[in-house]
Amino acid sequence: MILIADSGSTKCDWALIDEKGTRLGNYQTMGLNPYFHSEDVIENALRSNVELNNIASDVKQIFFYGAGSSTKEMCDIMNAGLKRVFINADILVDHDLVGSAMSTYDGEPCIACILGTGSNSCFFDGKEVYEEVPSLAYILGDEASGSYFGKILLQEYFYKKLPADLREAFETYHAPSKDEIISRVYREPNANVYLAGFMKFIGEHRHHPHVKQWVTKGMIHFINIHVKCFSNWKDVPVHFVGSIGHYFEDCLQEAAKETGIRLGQIIRKPIDGLVNYHLKFKFHTA
Repeated sequence: MILIADSGSTKCDWALIDEKGTRLGNYQTMGLNPYFHSEDVIENALRSNVELNNIASDVKQIFFYGAGSSTKEMCDIMNAGLKRVFINADILVDHDLVGSAMSTYDGEPCIACILGTGSNSCFFDGKEVYEEVPSLAYILGDEASGSYFGKILLQEYFYKKLPADLREAFETYHAPSKDEIISRVYREPNANVYLAGFMKFIGEHRHHPHVKQWVTKGMIHFINIHVKCFSNWKDVPVHFVGSIGHYFEDCLQEAAKETGIRLGQIIRKPIDGLVNYHLKFKFHTA
């Protein structure tokens, strides 16, 4: 049996298939990111899923694409954590950006973008992934991501820039205190996931003009940095993967119109496209 996984920093989706490509099961765990999670944490997260544990010894191959798995050191941490549970499996670990590119590939070279807890982009020709500018994570970068918009919401709340109706709604929602923000962002782990958690409130108010302005402006900012950095951005479709693009598709369409990009697929979860890519292109070379 073969497991294919797509992991952001918040959630990880798993698909189990047999050697003939038949889908046998779908699973979900917490997001697994080696920048924030040790081998012990990875192992414990996997063992907490009873269904995965029941099939662990039968898995012969794993293709894992995850946030943070962008260097050999980080991939080795993830590989070691996976190997503790899937003891009989050959394991390939790669970046979630690679997985997103594969999941949107339909035979035409493209620019693939992630807009989830974090954000990133690449050019994919069907075989190789090329990055032009790096992702600088949630403190310096992650434009148009969940953590990026979470920061904007908190800044405007504490700087008293929110419109009165949004401010009242946020306080009803349970706006955090300044001390809580300082502790969760600067002193505790997984600050990016904490900040992205405010997308629940932002999503509930996605039709508010002030929120739509934030999101559209953030997406234009992302496109100008992470899409127009590629010399051929006018010539290829630009695909988007992740919950931000999915739930704010109207803002993404407006940003695409404003920046002149050719908007391609908008996919919430790349796992299905990732399975299809492996069945069509990869297993014969794996």
